[in-house]
Amino acid sequence: MTAFLVVLVIILFGVAVWQMGKIFEMSKTKQTNTSEIATDKDNNINGWLMLGFVLFIYVILIICFWKWFDVLLPEAASEHGVGIDNLMLVSMIIIFFVGIITQWLLHYFAFKYKGEKNKKAVFYADNDRLEFIWTIIPVIVLAGLIIYGLFTWTDIMNVDTEDDQLVVELYAYQFDWRARYGGNDNTLGEANVRLIEGVNQLGVDASDPNAKDDIIVNELHLPVGRKVLFKMRSQDVLHSAYMPHFRAQMNCVPGMITQFAFTPTITTQEMRLKDEIVDKVKKINDIRRENSIALTAKGEEALEPYEFDYLLLCNKICGSNHYNMQMKIIVESEEEFEAWLAQQATLTETLQ
Repeated sequence: MTAFLVVLVIILFGVAVWQMGKIFEMSKTKQTNTSEIATDKDNNINGWLMLGFVLFIYVILIICFWKWFDVLLPEAASEHGVGIDNLMLVSMIIIFFVGIITQWLLHYFAFKYKGEKNKKAVFYADNDRLEFIWTIIPVIVLAGLIIYGLFTWTDIMNVDTEDDQLVVELYAYQFDWRARYGGNDNTLGEANVRLIEGVNQLGVDASDPNAKDDIIVNELHLPVGRKVLFKMRSQDVLHSAYMPHFRAQMNCVPGMITQFAFTPTITTQEMRLKDEIVDKVKKINDIRRENSIALTAKGEEALEPYEFDYLLLCNKICGSNHYNMQMKIIVESEEEFEAWLAQQATLTETLQ
């Protein structure tokens, strides 16, 4: 290791000496070799290239929007999601507007003020008015976005206790999810990872009276129009409960309970009937059909047709099978939800 460091120091010292030599050579008052000095022709070519490059950027941007705009998420399926989407839309409009203008000015000025042999640059040591303008405008815009974002964040994260809200625990572990409902009393029993044993995979305290009617499932059902308070736990590492269609995400941290609440507004069946989703499903199934033909020709099993579902995903790289961490979410009417819940086994029935 010492020999390696000595060799590295010698190499770096040699590079430093070489660079210093170049600096001394360039600092000479009279240069006999002008091959590295840009000519008017060089400057003109580079000026046009800069102008062409900004037009290339605009063309690529238009193509990307035209070709891949449909891969964006559909409309938000939760009440707070509308505020999230509006904040995102405002931010993107400002970013694209400023980006397009500044990119054009950068490349156009490089073209217009390209070097010429008989042209001298005019230097301003300082300009208080210009400096004030280009400082105060970003300050105002960013302050407005930050304040807008803080109000949106406060509205979303202000979890008020409501009598009729549904309480659901999301339990994350490598590499799957479980959901736990509070049962008839809508109150979750105490739980601790140290109590995990056998079929009690979530470590629920069976001696807690509130836990006896708890219901543990591997498919999440939510009633439309009713506020749901999610309490999140992790068994092992840091996971992240991500529900993109509801614009919801919250980390699941080992040793603590995090929470997030939202109200679903669109049932699964209603979302499946929306034109945007119908088109996406058709496009996906067309691709699957083509791949299935190739798989069948190789003697392999064909792909099943895709059907839209809301999903709970893990948005943290939590291990080798991270990609498997997903659970289907079904949003349905209150009556359908209650009927489904009544069919599920309670913790007491599961442990018997």
